[in-house]
Amino acid sequence: MNLYHCMIELRPEARPLAFAQACTQWMGHLQAQGLISGWRLLRRKFGLASGQHTDFLLEIELPALATLDTAFAALAQADEEATRRYDQLHGMIAHSEVGLYRPYPDPTQRERIALI
Repeated sequence: MNLYHCMIELRPEARPLAFAQACTQWMGHLQAQGLISGWRLLRRKFGLASGQHTDFLLEIELPALATLDTAFAALAQADEEATRRYDQLHGMIAHSEVGLYRPYPDPTQRERIALI
């Protein structure tokens, strides 16, 4: 399992509940298409955070790294409805930072694998 981790700040005019609904629509679409295996949206509690922590955290579960490539390829050919859902979500975001994580330690010790 891989975890695509998105730290998100909304635009000042965006409403948090509208963002959560748009996120539900978009992530539900991706999950229904089999492009992701799960997701969850979290919001900072009591405004408590330090450093780079943002107001929202979106975690997207992918069963394998190849699934991420498949998802990006499918999204490049999105239909009108998918594009509308994506635009609705993305239009509320002022800034985001992403990262890809995996369970650790894992049996393959990927830190030791290199091409050179």
